[in-house]
Amino acid sequence: MAEKCESEKASSSSPNLICPLCLDIFVEATILTSCGHTFCRRCLKKYDLTHQDLDHMVCPLCREITKLSANRVDDLRLNVPINGCVDDYYAKCGGMNAVLEMRQKCSGCKLQGDAVSFCRTCNNYICDKCLHCHQYLSVFEDHEIVSMDDVIEGKVSIGHFFEKCSIHKPENRDMFCGDCKVHVCHKCVLVGHKAHEIKNQVDFEQELRRKVEDLAQRCADKKTELEKNIQNIEIQRHEVHTAVQTLLDDVRQAYTIKAKELEENLRNLTVQINALKHSFDDDLNVLKSKDRQIIKSICSSITLVDNDRLGHLETDTLSAHILLCEELDAMLKEATDHTSASTISKKAKGKRFKPADDTRLDLGSISDYTNHSSTAAIKKKSQEKRFKPADDTRLDLGSIAGSDPKIEVIQCVDLRSDMWGMTRYSHDSVGIAYGWNAQGIDIIDSNGGKQQYSNIPNDGKYNDIVYQQDGSLCVSIYDTNEAYMYSPLGSKKATIHVRDGPNDFRLNRSQSDEIIITNYTRQVYIYDPTGSTLKHTVQTKHKADQASTTRTGLIVTSSCNANPSVVTVYDRDGNACESLQAPEDVDLYAAVDEQDRVYVASVDFEDRKVVIRLYDLDGLNLKERVEFNTLNMGLGYWCYLVSLSPDMLAFACADKLYFIKVSL
Repeated sequence: MAEKCESEKASSSSPNLICPLCLDIFVEATILTSCGHTFCRRCLKKYDLTHQDLDHMVCPLCREITKLSANRVDDLRLNVPINGCVDDYYAKCGGMNAVLEMRQKCSGCKLQGDAVSFCRTCNNYICDKCLHCHQYLSVFEDHEIVSMDDVIEGKVSIGHFFEKCSIHKPENRDMFCGDCKVHVCHKCVLVGHKAHEIKNQVDFEQELRRKVEDLAQRCADKKTELEKNIQNIEIQRHEVHTAVQTLLDDVRQAYTIKAKELEENLRNLTVQINALKHSFDDDLNVLKSKDRQIIKSICSSITLVDNDRLGHLETDTLSAHILLCEELDAMLKEATDHTSASTISKKAKGKRFKPADDTRLDLGSISDYTNHSSTAAIKKKSQEKRFKPADDTRLDLGSIAGSDPKIEVIQCVDLRSDMWGMTRYSHDSVGIAYGWNAQGIDIIDSNGGKQQYSNIPNDGKYNDIVYQQDGSLCVSIYDTNEAYMYSPLGSKKATIHVRDGPNDFRLNRSQSDEIIITNYTRQVYIYDPTGSTLKHTVQTKHKADQASTTRTGLIVTSSCNANPSVVTVYDRDGNACESLQAPEDVDLYAAVDEQDRVYVASVDFEDRKVVIRLYDLDGLNLKERVEFNTLNMGLGYWCYLVSLSPDMLAFACADKLYFIKVSL
């Protein structure tokens, strides 16, 4: 009550020393520079706490914006005149203790004596004389009087004390104008606030109090909710840390396993290289031994024939020596082998370590094939490296996706004839098989470099090809029902016969190097990696022209140029879900990448356009993720789509080969 008295006292002085926010006398009065309104610094700091995301402050009174610097409210200047008035006020009142002990003055008469009571009926503080009148004059007979001591001690409430209107002196300002935000009397309403929203002061204060109480309760509830949420966040943080640690442990475990596999691979390669060394040494030793034997024979023969007694030989002895001389002469005329050792040396020097590509968990292999990639090509390859998801066949741990899905042709290569088969050779090169107007196999990289594959006969007519992870090769022979398995060095290891269907079948391999064969029938044949055993046959709903497999063993088939052309996913029991079906006169060609994503090329031969879509596998269903931009390219009767890496495709049609960059 004493604080209320102090505030009322201060409000009656000039200028007003009451802060509009805390409704108490200013403490460090601080001015908002944009509008000049003044508030306690501590009130502004509390107000600013709810607006830390803003670089300005909105005035609570007029909504003007004041820009804030780095120190926010602390950099706002103090209202020196107001703070001076506050100091003067405290000095006149004898300090804070005197202010707190002040008594209210009588508002019922002109004497301004200390109030001893409060008349609830008159709504006035009254002094001793006014109290005497209220007690003895009949006009005040029904007025309700309360003691100021009871008011100060809080035993009773005096209700509302209305200030007098400064314009209409006798009238109480007991109404509030919502438009002007000021207290008015009823005469003011009639004069200047007719069309305004007017509320009774008591009703307005009760409404405001209810609103404040509701806000206070909601604040308490919100605080409790947020505190619980903070606790939950910490719980989730712990779970996140646990999950991340588990992820890190899994990565380290995967690294340990793969490191062991690479160590084993290193040992195997070392054994292989040592075996090559011994093999070359043995070949050279054979040549060396052969030459030493010839030297020994020559020395023995010359010892026999070069004798001082030759002139005294008898007829038979002379004949024997003549024969020895002829043999020795022939031996000397025999050409010395100067090339075999050089050939072996050249063969040894021709051996190259072929590093494994990104899809194989090994160091590489030893082969005769030399990579002629340019420095620019190597730089391009390094720039195109991406972080890819790990699986059992790859030495990497995860992937980073790109943005703005699109594809673009980065290289177009003219083939020496119509392509008849195509397979992935490395992450940026393919093997092309020719089986009609040309023969052999070409290795072509994304820079346009070409090299004929020479480890197998290059005059063969090959229908299709597929390379295994160790460099072994399987080729199907044009217009026959046979395929041959070759070792990385070119020796034939096995022959595959497929009796059913046309003499024209397509090849692919599984992640475990099983040989996958299709031959335009409703069957897919699965052979073991050596090609010697038919492990399984999958029955299909449509004719299968091409087939690819996923890491989990699912088989994605394309009927290609059938009408209608479809792409279907099967498990090894022949179960399948709904097929993708192309419109009439559009062919579909599918390829599976290292992440088990399925690319499908829709080839419209009439409009000479190719649209490639990317699908995710959902069980046996294909869920479209991206439809890439349309490609315009030369087209022929037969096409092939191959995934080289998660960001590179190869598409061949007729005598054109396209390398396509994928950006996700």
